Amino acid sequence: MSDDGHEQNGHEHVPSRQRRRFPGISSRAYEHPADRSALVALRKLSGFDTVFKALSGLLPERSLRLLFLSDSVRVSDQQFAHLNDMLRDACYILDLETVPPMYVNQDPQPNAMCIGLDQPIIVVTTGLVELLDEEEMRAVVGHEVGHALSGHAVYRTILLFLTNLAVRVAWIPLGTIAIMAIVTALREWFRKSELSADRAGLLAGQDLHASMRGLMKIAGGNHLHEMNVDAFLKQAEEYEEGGDLRDSVLKILNLLPRSHPFTTIRAAELKKWSESRDYQRIMDGHYPRRTEDKDTSVSDSFKESAASYASNVKSSKDPLMKLVSDIAGGAGGIGGRMRRGFDGFTSPAPGQEDEPPTDTPPRDQD
Repeated sequence: MSDDGHEQNGHEHVPSRQRRRFPGISSRAYEHPADRSALVALRKLSGFDTVFKALSGLLPERSLRLLFLSDSVRVSDQQFAHLNDMLRDACYILDLETVPPMYVNQDPQPNAMCIGLDQPIIVVTTGLVELLDEEEMRAVVGHEVGHALSGHAVYRTILLFLTNLAVRVAWIPLGTIAIMAIVTALREWFRKSELSADRAGLLAGQDLHASMRGLMKIAGGNHLHEMNVDAFLKQAEEYEEGGDLRDSVLKILNLLPRSHPFTTIRAAELKKWSESRDYQRIMDGHYPRRTEDKDTSVSDSFKESAASYASNVKSSKDPLMKLVSDIAGGAGGIGGRMRRGFDGFTSPAPGQEDEPPTDTPPRDQD
């Protein structure tokens, strides 16, 4: 091995620069508040506990492991050695004691996942391996290790199983409704969990530009010379604040069937977190430890999530979120704003365009 940390074949076996390690770090350090609150809401969903317990005993995990063992390439010192070094490096940085098995699966679609019930398994596709460079891939591996550290693999596995099951029982109306209610809730949680895992990927790779490049490539392919980070982030800003209430509804409908958040939104969320005091404190060595997890109050975590949601709604530029904020604040003229927001759905009565609100706020009482 050469002195710069690279073998002659060009694959990186030792990080080319020193990365900070986080001994005993709790997943609470990087988990997005929306991730935690969505998981709480999921667990409260009627029938979820019953389905969860039933599937935990029925899912063929051994079969799943044998499938990847027989029809994918297991990452090791002999196969995809550069990925194996990234995996061990990410587990070392995030202090994950047991290194999960990792497989490369032949699939041109760039993708990665962390699944499993008793033990997490990380799977990356050949499309992803061929798309990303070393540092970008390091962030992805850290992302999946973050899923493993957070215990996301179990819920991801159930989501995959139920999604496939919903397709098979589509001819049973009631069966489909019952399953899709849980699938929808699982997808909502998983989209939020991706924001948490993106943060874990940044902690593992410690290269924001690489994380941004990776997300841009997932969105636009291997054409970095044609893309620009600032312009890419501008898309997220335009998406968030553009349009009217109709566009807000369409955003929700477009997002519902997806398992991942939109890529531009992920990039914007990660950049914002990288500039936050919370991220800097972690990098300075001040973060929650796993030894403290048992003493953590569930209600405090839920309050923190609720406070984060309230703050996001208040600061959001999305028309629907502005309306929600105004309603919560008791702003006047809500009826007029809603009518104008949905102007394309219904035509206003003659002479009532931009009608001022008739309600007057009550005077303060002595």
